[in-house]
Amino acid sequence: MERENKVKLFRIIASALLLATCYFMEKRVDLSLWSLLALYAVPYLVAGYDVLVEAVEGIVHGDALDMNFLMAVATLGAMAIGFLPKTQPQFAEAVFVMLFFQVGEWFEHIAEGRSRKSISQLMDIRPDVAHVVRGEAIEDVSTEAVQKGDVVLVEPGEKVPMDGVVLEGVSYLNTVALTGESTPRAVRPADEALSGCVNIGGVLKMRVTKEFGESTASKILRLVEHAAENKSKSERFITRFARIYTPIVVGLAVLTALLPPLLSVGQDWSVWVYRALTFLVISCPCALVISVPLAFFGGIGGASRKGILVKGANYMDTLAKVRAVAFDKTGTITHGVFDVSAVHPEELEENALLHLSAHVERHSTHPIAASLRNAFPNENDDCLVENVQERAGLGVSAQVNGQTVCVGNNKLMDTVGAEWKPCDKAGTVVHVAVDGKYAGHIVVTDKIKDDAAEAISALKKEGVNRLVMLTGDKEEVAASVARAIGLEEYRAGLLPDDKLCEVEKLLSTQYKVAFVGDGINDAPVLARADVGIAMGGLGSDAAIEAADVVLMDDKPIKVAVAIRQARRTVRIARENIWFAIIVKVVVLVLAFFGFAPMWLAVFADVGVTVIAVLNATRALR
Repeated sequence: MERENKVKLFRIIASALLLATCYFMEKRVDLSLWSLLALYAVPYLVAGYDVLVEAVEGIVHGDALDMNFLMAVATLGAMAIGFLPKTQPQFAEAVFVMLFFQVGEWFEHIAEGRSRKSISQLMDIRPDVAHVVRGEAIEDVSTEAVQKGDVVLVEPGEKVPMDGVVLEGVSYLNTVALTGESTPRAVRPADEALSGCVNIGGVLKMRVTKEFGESTASKILRLVEHAAENKSKSERFITRFARIYTPIVVGLAVLTALLPPLLSVGQDWSVWVYRALTFLVISCPCALVISVPLAFFGGIGGASRKGILVKGANYMDTLAKVRAVAFDKTGTITHGVFDVSAVHPEELEENALLHLSAHVERHSTHPIAASLRNAFPNENDDCLVENVQERAGLGVSAQVNGQTVCVGNNKLMDTVGAEWKPCDKAGTVVHVAVDGKYAGHIVVTDKIKDDAAEAISALKKEGVNRLVMLTGDKEEVAASVARAIGLEEYRAGLLPDDKLCEVEKLLSTQYKVAFVGDGINDAPVLARADVGIAMGGLGSDAAIEAADVVLMDDKPIKVAVAIRQARRTVRIARENIWFAIIVKVVVLVLAFFGFAPMWLAVFADVGVTVIAVLNATRALR
């Protein structure tokens, strides 16, 4: 692409210099029409030989009415019109039209190249080589050849080649290509490292967990590559419009050339032929056909740079119209990671209550158990823990240094005869009993994301009329979270089917509805909403597959950013549509009445295209 642009620029400059030379010679030397034709044919062919070739190829393939054909007919007609009786030669004008058309094409290629380069740089996240550990040796192999379970080394400054788990080393990973965020993420043994992240610290040894085709980087690349296939309503409209508009204008050009002379309107036939040629120049729909898809392409690229992956321009179109947003709570508004927020002991000290709870929950995989262990990580204190029993729906019991310790809900307390006490603090209450006697309780809460309240405020500023949180959690927990983030509407105690019903109710209000979830448990709701927005979890497989839009850094504020970007992109596309149509219609009317010279026709086509393309590139920013 870059080389083609350089060649095109060279041809433009050469043709412009040759045109100036021909014009100078025409004014200084008395030449015949045929000599002038031969003279001006040189800069004309230098500038437009490829247009003529593509016009012929279009005719051969049955697609004649494209912009190359229209430009070829208009300029060749302008070159020939001087041979008609009572006409002035238009050689210079014909070359200028072709030259200016190529300038417009050059601007278009530069703008498109920058859009693609911006996205390709962003998506240049997949290295070609991986350092695979083979016994004592290290072998450099193609990333396609790396197998699941292989051990690879990642040097400082290199991209992580495949998704994997760190075995050795401590470092920081730059995740900007995946999330749009520049803050590095610390990794150490047992942490996950995703392909496409850049290692900016020490050497990492990691075990590959996903093969090349299933890695996060590969999935994101496929997502971006296929985004252009899903066209927006504006793009589909332009395609249909061009198919109808161009033949109509060509027909009008033919009628303009033939009818007035046949009806003896008063001017020579050559005057109407010239106006018809002007019609053909104006009729090229390239400003619309090029700039509108470019605006959406740029919009998708601009969103990608912020860690927002939109699967196609059609979703960008719908996203711009969203007026209602429903949120899942866990993993969307909250982190989905439980923390101990309060300890209320009865017979023991706080530390002792946490100590016993952590020992009992030592082997449980439940998220609440993990939060209790994190609150008291010093388990290696020689305590004897035995006879651990998981009690489904109740909790866990165990013998700790000979004492029977039960940790769980109020039903477990009732079972062991401990008189538990309620707690007015919002969250999940974990009760503890020692030898059947109530020892106190611990409150565990799911931490609200730092930008959740800001996200709700930003969405309101964007004009989103309905904001609802849908959760399966308890009423008091849902109410507490809603209050904390400034959300007026919420529904608590919902099963997945209930969430689907709530979204159906929102859809019945005639609003365009977006649902924001984690992409795993909420797949049916994500699919049913007008736009499904998934918290990607730094590349969650289910999120990438289920949603129309993926937020790669899990930040709720990006929902507002995505809607703002979509509306801006659609606005730019509409600006281009209306600007191009209005200018073309005005100049077409002027051309019919003889008030539009060829240079104005060129502006109505090429000039409008250049302006529209430059406007479309704003969507990238």
